[in-house]
Formats: sequence, structure tokens, C-alpha cells
Amino acid sequence: MIATGQLDHDVGSEAPCPATANIRMVAVDLDGTLLRSDHTVSAVNARAIEQAVAHGVPVVLASARPPRSVAKLAMTLPIDNSQVHYNGALIHDRDKDKHSFHLPIPPRLARAVVKTARRCNRKVIVSAEILDKWYTDQVDDRYVTETARHFAPDHVGPLRSFLHKAVTKLMFAGPPDMLGAVNAALQHKFADRIQRHVCDTTLIQVAHRDADKSHAVARIADERGVKPEQVLAIGDAPNDTQLLRWAGVGVAVANGWVATRNAADVIAPPNDDDGVAWAIDRYVLGRNN
Repeated sequence: MIATGQLDHDVGSEAPCPATANIRMVAVDLDGTLLRSDHTVSAVNARAIEQAVAHGVPVVLASARPPRSVAKLAMTLPIDNSQVHYNGALIHDRDKDKHSFHLPIPPRLARAVVKTARRCNRKVIVSAEILDKWYTDQVDDRYVTETARHFAPDHVGPLRSFLHKAVTKLMFAGPPDMLGAVNAALQHKFADRIQRHVCDTTLIQVAHRDADKSHAVARIADERGVKPEQVLAIGDAPNDTQLLRWAGVGVAVANGWVATRNAADVIAPPNDDDGVAWAIDRYVLGRNN
């Protein structure tokens, strides 16, 4: 990554001159980054993405969400066909409607993780995303993801009815005090066997230990002949941290988590103030904001 000096970060702290950045691909997170707090894409951000693509620089979504949850958005923006989902456990080709890469949790391990969580607290809500389908044994409207607000489960039934399958992503939901204990139990027993992300106080996301947005974006970049130093990555949460470190220019929006901001080369304005457009203007289009 490109050093910037001080990283306790004011908005607009400097990364390299746009004229020398030579960005050939943009990887952008969705919630808290491209999306505003009202879960919409601003006209300013949309126009910046259109201009980047017109400039010959593809824009790749790198999200924790499943494919179904970004399908409508993908139809309104000229984003790349290859999309990163589930924090890097899945790469989906939108035009071909097929998965080009899948790194799931093996069934035996998934069952052990769920068993540990439920032993810690039997009321913890367990959900499994398997490719692009949602499986659970209970639904609680108090603890739902943004995806769950718009899509009903594909299957509601006993855990044994779906945990015989490889799982793309496990999710544990509940109040913060409950999840604190669950997270500690998972860390104690599976620290080096799974990838855990806590980007919300009411949700723990679990994936294959090698699943990460940085790895998935690297696969896409490699296929295009794009080097890491030619990638601009923009994010806000802990599941973006490794991606920002890997990319040539890692940008955290100002509303991002402290750890994510500290991992970045530069801090952009917050998501509600078009931080994505700010970064694209500066590092892709070569404009001084």
C-alpha cells in the first residue's frame, strides 16, 4: 500500500497524486459506503461510477450481501458483471447468472460452530446462506439484516434439515450482550478455523477461514491483468479492512469504524456526503475535490 504518514485521520488526508495513481479497477463496499443511511445511491455517486466506467475503469461491488440483495441495484448502475458477495465467499457473474467462485464452510464444521453458539445461548438466532438462499429455524423481526427486510427465508425448519449442506455464510443474531458471549465462545474454539466479522452489534457473520473480500477482489483483478497497486478500494467496516490494506489506494469513508479508518491510506467524506464519488473523482478521474 502507499504510505500516507499520519493515520489518525482527518477527512481528505492525502494519498498519492491522482495523476500517478494509475487506477485500473475500483472495488467498493455497499452498506455504509456506497449506500447512504437511507439505503439509496446518491445521484452524485451514481454519476461518478458512470464516469469511471466511461474512463475504462470497471467498478466491482464487494459486499457481505447475497446476490439477490443487490440485483435491483446492479440493474441501475454500470457496475461490473463480477460481484463479490458474503465477504468474499462467493463471486457471482450477474450477466451469466452463475457463480464463478464459491468457498463455503464444510458441513461438519458449520454444525460444530452452530452447536457451540447454541450451547452458549439457546436463544441465539441462527441463519445460513447457502449460495443465494436463506435457511433458518426461526425468524425474529427485531434482529434482521437489510436483506431480510426485503426477502423471506427460502426455508424455515430444524437446523438438521439444512446443516448437512456446505454453508456459504452463517449468521448469529440477537441482542449485543448475548452476541458478546457467543462471539467469545466462537473465538475460543474456532479462532483459526473460521472467518468472523462483527460489523453490527446484533449480528455475527461467519464464513470459511480463507474467505475475505481482498482475496475475492484479487481473483477478479488477476483475471483482468490488474495489479493490486492499480486497485482503488473503498469501505467502512471491519470486513473491508484487509481489502483496504491490499489495494494500492485504500479509502475509508469518514463514518467508518476506527479500525477500518486506521487501515486506510486516506479518509473520504462520509457515505451521506458522497465519499465514493470523492474518491473516484480524485484517484480515477484525476480531479482535485
